[in-house]
Amino acid sequence: MKHPATALLPLLLTVLAGCSSVTPNYDAKFGDAVRQAKLKMTINPDAGNNPDQVSGMDGKSAREGITNYQLSYKSPPPAVNVINIGGSIGGGK
Repeated sequence: MKHPATALLPLLLTVLAGCSSVTPNYDAKFGDAVRQAKLKMTINPDAGNNPDQVSGMDGKSAREGITNYQLSYKSPPPAVNVINIGGSIGGGK
């Protein structure tokens, strides 16, 4: 009389062989969704190959822009108080 495990061995091998043939298809496409999303968010993928640097802003304007940006964190502009006359706050009915 055969051992019960020997009867299940061919069935187990068949199931494992069926599962292993599916994963190469998934592995080949792994990460495609992320790569496609990154490409859709990039305006100009070849921007690094452009030898013409940023044009339209001179050095003085660029320096003042950066300085104002950095100073905005040291002393942020004051908050503006809004007086809502005749309207509801929060969109309640």
